[in-house]
Amino acid sequence: MIPMSTTFIANMSHCCTPDTPTGGPSDADLQRADGCGRIVLSGSENGTRIEYIFERSPIRIRFPRSGNGAFQEAVLINTGGGVAGGDRLECTVTALPGASLAVTSQAAEKVYRALCATASVVTRLKVRETAKLAWLPQETIVFNRARLERTTEIEVVDGAELLALEWIVLGRTAYGEIVTGGQITDHWQVKKGGRLIWADSFRVNDEIFPHIHRKALLSGCNAIATLVYYGSSPEKRLEFLRNISPSLECSSASTLVGGLIVVRLAASESSALRRALSSLLEQLSPELGPGPFQVPKMWSC
Repeated sequence: MIPMSTTFIANMSHCCTPDTPTGGPSDADLQRADGCGRIVLSGSENGTRIEYIFERSPIRIRFPRSGNGAFQEAVLINTGGGVAGGDRLECTVTALPGASLAVTSQAAEKVYRALCATASVVTRLKVRETAKLAWLPQETIVFNRARLERTTEIEVVDGAELLALEWIVLGRTAYGEIVTGGQITDHWQVKKGGRLIWADSFRVNDEIFPHIHRKALLSGCNAIATLVYYGSSPEKRLEFLRNISPSLECSSASTLVGGLIVVRLAASESSALRRALSSLLEQLSPELGPGPFQVPKMWSC
């Protein structure tokens, strides 16, 4: 049986938001982005090496270096300044044997109000034996009446090590923003050796938003995160994560499914969730040992 969890399933048969009149303007009438970024990395005597890189606007990929040292992070940049209804963005990272890299984003991604069409964001991560990959983007801020479908597909094998994070923030509380409608769909799929070991879907739409802060749902939390880890000694890592959970000062829980550790975190504000995630990475990194599993430098820029 495939381990699967589904949250906030709702009817998504309506194409347009309630305040979009029939026959009115749509996202199809506007210029929309179709961006793509692909990276293939391998190990070498001098560290991680770029085997292949591809960019299509508005996606850009940069590899900042510290002095004359080898690069340790790849930074994704959306030159479009955000995501609108009808946009399509895709990123694929393949870590071949011996590669070690953290991939993050230049800033928080912003998903703006859509007229009708849904924005699509797809991430594909492939980690081969002896490779280490950390996918640690900054938060995705979803504005009122935005429509987003995000899919994260991961492939791992024995001997690979992966840490992957995605987090969503409902509006900017510092500006008094409240998300009352729209659509968010967040899919995860993790395969090991071609076999599906975990799948998860978070779905919320116009019918759910009025109730989303009930205790049985988000219970007043506006920032939520999912973090997964695949690597050696999963039982030991799970125990470690559960032990440090009280120090994170946010709602959190960890479980082990098919050799994959799944961590959920939630906080009332994005700043609290950022502190929790930073603290988690700071404490987890020494436990995992050498590798790219640290707080990305771009998080503090």
